[in-house]
Amino acid sequence: MILPAAYWALSYLGLTPASAQESRVVIEPRVGAHAPSIGGADRIAPSIRIDADLVLIPVMVTDRQDRLITGLEKEHFKLFEDKIEQTITHFASEDVPVSIGIVFDCSGSMGAKLAKSRAAVAAFLKTANAEDEFSLVKFNDRAQLVMGFTDRSDDVRSQLMFLESKGRTALLDAIYLSMNEMKHAKHARKAILIISDGGDNCSRYTTREVKNRVREADVQIYSIGIMESFAGRRRTPEEFEGPALLDEIAQQSGGRLFEVDDLNELPDIAQKVGMALRNQYVLGYAPATEKRDGKYHKVQVRVARPKGLPPLRASFRSGYFAVGH
Repeated sequence: MILPAAYWALSYLGLTPASAQESRVVIEPRVGAHAPSIGGADRIAPSIRIDADLVLIPVMVTDRQDRLITGLEKEHFKLFEDKIEQTITHFASEDVPVSIGIVFDCSGSMGAKLAKSRAAVAAFLKTANAEDEFSLVKFNDRAQLVMGFTDRSDDVRSQLMFLESKGRTALLDAIYLSMNEMKHAKHARKAILIISDGGDNCSRYTTREVKNRVREADVQIYSIGIMESFAGRRRTPEEFEGPALLDEIAQQSGGRLFEVDDLNELPDIAQKVGMALRNQYVLGYAPATEKRDGKYHKVQVRVARPKGLPPLRASFRSGYFAVGH
């Protein structure tokens, strides 16, 4: 039986031999075309079958300036489950097709931000794998599925042009709806990109319900939070709590919140998110104690900083449910 953490990676099972070239750690530029990782990480390819219990954890590594770090080796990582260190038996980097749900805020507060937000989605789509597919959920007073999964990224851009800014902010409903749409995704790896400027103030689903859904699902959530100063405009308590809510949901899923206070930076940040999806490590291990108890097990990943590099940050899924017999 295969445990469900990072289940998407197992649809591309198999590890090709690691590159024989000398490895080196690379700090990717903040903006630019995708560059392949250099180092001892293998590429995931559909060749080897794995029958043993296995947990796979995707990990993104960045420095304090949010620049991606590629080229790390297995020995740079330590992995713990329920505070017990595990032996990393599989180590890979990957760029496999992804089913991506775009969750787009068109509430009344977005107003003049819509144009830059559309440009951000366009920049994100430019980083896509040719086999990626996309769905689109918009939200204001209510969440609505604008478009189901398609591999035609131009259709996503076209639909965004028709969205208007009005109403309140049903953010939680939109996340829940996008996760439901993942049932129709064709790729095993799944991710959600949220672009929003505030917290929730009119959803039917509660924060607890959405968090529970995120814990149960193998979907990475990346959020771009458009932040304004306290003096920028009057904000409700829900809107003030928006960044913390987006951050907690993203971190729990193994994704990240990227905060933006300058609208001109939106496209660059969106491109960075796209690169983050393409530059991840996959750590695999068989739990030291077999777990098929249906319970949630916490995971922790630590990165040993190579000499000469600044402090590093690892983003990873916080745990998984061990499916019972």
